[in-house]
Amino acid sequence: MATLVLDNGAYTAKIGYSQEKVSVIPNCQFRSKTSRLKTFTANQLDEIKDPSGLFYILPFQKGYLVNWDVQRKVWDHLFGKEMFKVDFADTSIIITEPYFNFTSIQESMNEILFEEYQFQSALRINAGSLSAHHYFHTKPSELCCLVVDSGFSFTHIAPYCRSKKMKDGIRRINVGGKLLTNHLKEIISYRQLHVMDETHVINQVKEDVCYVSQQFYKDMEIAQMKGEENTVMRDYVLPDFSAIKKGFCKPREEMVFTGKYKTGEQILRLANERFAVPEMLFHPSDIGIQEMGIPETIVHSIQSMPEEMQPHFYQNIVLTGGNTLFPGFRERLEAELRSLAPAHLPVSVLLPANPISYSWEGGKLLAYNPDYDEMVVTREEYEENGHCISEEKFDI
Repeated sequence: MATLVLDNGAYTAKIGYSQEKVSVIPNCQFRSKTSRLKTFTANQLDEIKDPSGLFYILPFQKGYLVNWDVQRKVWDHLFGKEMFKVDFADTSIIITEPYFNFTSIQESMNEILFEEYQFQSALRINAGSLSAHHYFHTKPSELCCLVVDSGFSFTHIAPYCRSKKMKDGIRRINVGGKLLTNHLKEIISYRQLHVMDETHVINQVKEDVCYVSQQFYKDMEIAQMKGEENTVMRDYVLPDFSAIKKGFCKPREEMVFTGKYKTGEQILRLANERFAVPEMLFHPSDIGIQEMGIPETIVHSIQSMPEEMQPHFYQNIVLTGGNTLFPGFRERLEAELRSLAPAHLPVSVLLPANPISYSWEGGKLLAYNPDYDEMVVTREEYEENGHCISEEKFDI
């Protein structure tokens, strides 16, 4: 019996058998400007010759799975001959879903997994629960942990005690990677170059040059300086998809501070955008989103827990999701939490080696858990009892 672990995120799907390595694959379909009729699915993205002006067709909207036709196509591709060659009758699947997912979505997922694909058994679980499982596995002496999952659609903060999630402490901030990329597109379009259609390219820019500032106002002042003194400024070479396949940052010694470049490359000059964009994770109010930033939300979440647990949560904060990869993210979060938390409590924030696949690795560990067979719903149970069996078994 094989176990397939699928961390089905809104931006990427992390998928792999429990005995193998993880593959991170875009969880969407694409159309390119040049070949509008052809639709590319998941990792066929590499086949597109000219990825400028890519149209994304996403199965997720605002963090919830709503576009089943697209999701089905992506899953068909993932489970099919080209990728994982799943033998459904002999495979158990661990699949993730967001916190407080809607019942209608859960039922649709049950139907697709059991009736269309006919998996032998399935376990539907929150990605954060897998991350917590991973954390408790690596640190068996700890009783509590706080999972901060900052992904594509939003950022969740979820406290876990002895591998059980504490529903009262779960918080959500509606700021994720999608919002950051869109905001960067808007400010670049407003200041230099119209890039509203270039989601793919600007997402790459964001990943390459953005960082989290440790002292926002100080960096702001540096960003306004002229010439060589401006240590924040970077010139980003945009791809033209013939000679330059992927954008990159010009090395400091090659930058021209006065006048134009002689070479024919298209350049984006980025200064305060580099840190002002990720700053929204800490202060969403900067762009008019009336919510708390991540550090305040963490404190808010921890304070809703029983008092004797609170010191344990402050010491066991684990970061997952793509946004946590911004340079300086962990340091800034730890510094801000230090100033917000009670002075006598130690604060420790852990950034795993690979925060994107951290919860997938947790699913991999869960598959080898001796209690695994008790946790899943088998196809026979589902056919006999319908949706109610899942609601009883899965702690969602």
